[in-house]
Amino acid sequence: MSRFHAFRITNVDNTVRGTVVDMTLDELSPGEVLIRAVFSSVNYKDALAGTGTGKILRRFPLVGGIDVAGIVDSSTDARFAPGAEVLVTGYDLGVNHDGGYAGYVRVPADWVVPIPVGLTMFEAMALGTAGFTAGLAVIRLEQMGLRPGHGPVLVTGATGGVGSVAIASLARLGYEVTALTGKESEQDYLRSLGATAILNRSTLEMGTKPLEKATWAGAIDAVGGEVLAWLTRTTNYWGAIASTGLAGGIELHTTVMPFILRGISLIGVDSVMCPMNVRRDVWRRLATDMKPALTEIAQTITLDELPGAFATLLAGKARGRFVVRVG
Repeated sequence: MSRFHAFRITNVDNTVRGTVVDMTLDELSPGEVLIRAVFSSVNYKDALAGTGTGKILRRFPLVGGIDVAGIVDSSTDARFAPGAEVLVTGYDLGVNHDGGYAGYVRVPADWVVPIPVGLTMFEAMALGTAGFTAGLAVIRLEQMGLRPGHGPVLVTGATGGVGSVAIASLARLGYEVTALTGKESEQDYLRSLGATAILNRSTLEMGTKPLEKATWAGAIDAVGGEVLAWLTRTTNYWGAIASTGLAGGIELHTTVMPFILRGISLIGVDSVMCPMNVRRDVWRRLATDMKPALTEIAQTITLDELPGAFATLLAGKARGRFVVRVG
């Protein structure tokens, strides 16, 4: 029986640790579609899971990786023929079901998305869950009426995976993008993605009034906490904020005044259980009109380099996206 490499996470005596091991197909979680994995990616959630920093995994041992792109090896579902290029993100992948950090991945057919024309397998994982989240956030803002020309759109956590893709995608669509970052040294990188203005998080004056100067036509926030509260106070009339992350905290202290006096909207963005019809449309858009230039965003690593990538992410030092070559 053929064996393949996998980054498997164990919990021994309350110590969570991930290592590269050999596995067989018989050891994988069940599903209708067997995928020969080629690429995966590294998200903040993967770093939390792979180090035990966050209580992400629901069982042990488990192959990590909440994303995968590869080629269908075999399928009992007629929708997916052997040889088809597909991707999977979200659901229970890498959380309660063996994930993308392995040479083979077996998943339920209802989780599988055909890679749309315009994207390679590498590009699909250069986007991954982070890029999908950014694309979903842009589309949710469009549904609330946001259009280029309405005014500046702010992206927080700008050098991270969600932030980087959001800036590049918004810029490609013609929006005026302002980036908020705590990394003064990354201004050239953010401008290369398409940011026309950059705010420094460490010197930002947030104010304390229930309503501050109305500035942003819209925003994509990966930070949460006091930054999200500030955004509610500074978003312009009938603007909208897409909330995608919690790097700055889970609590939100604000008032009803921005909502009833300026008519702003706060939109939740959940990439894990996104309906399949919406999921496919987001990937179609990421492959066409909102496709970012990914060469500036992505760097490739191996399974053996995952612990270093996790450490970089958890230390807040990551820029863009890590793509994992697993095939």
